[in-house]
Amino acid sequence: MVPFNKPKRIYSMLVVDDSNVIRRKIERAAEGAFFRVVATAGCGEEALVAFAEHRPELITMDITMPQMDGIACIERIMAKDSAARILVISALADKATGIEALEKGARGFLCKPFTEKQLNDALCELVEDSL
Repeated sequence: MVPFNKPKRIYSMLVVDDSNVIRRKIERAAEGAFFRVVATAGCGEEALVAFAEHRPELITMDITMPQMDGIACIERIMAKDSAARILVISALADKATGIEALEKGARGFLCKPFTEKQLNDALCELVEDSL
C-alpha cells in the first residue's frame, strides 16, 4: 500500500447519504482529519442544492437513496462542475455499479462498512493531485 501525503490545508466537504448514522460517522471521521463538512444531504436532490450553495471541494456520495440516486446525482454535479471530486461510499460492492459511478465522474469508491482510516485514506487520495 502506497502511503498518501497528508493535505496541507483543510478541504470543504459535502456528505451525501440517506442514513443519518452514516452521515454522522463520515462527519466525525473527516473532521478529525483535514476536512471540514460544510453541508450534509439525505438524497440527491438535497445534494444538488447544497452543492450549488456551498461549492465543496470534496463530496462523499451514497448510491442507493430516495428521490434521486447517487449515480444520477453524480451525473448532474459533473455537468455543473467537471472538476468535482466525488468519493462514492456505498454498500453496493458490485463492479458494475462502481464502474458506472466512475464513468459518470466519481473519482473513487469505498465500500461500507469502512474504517476511519479507510475513509481518510480515500479522501486524501482524492486531494493528492492538488498537494
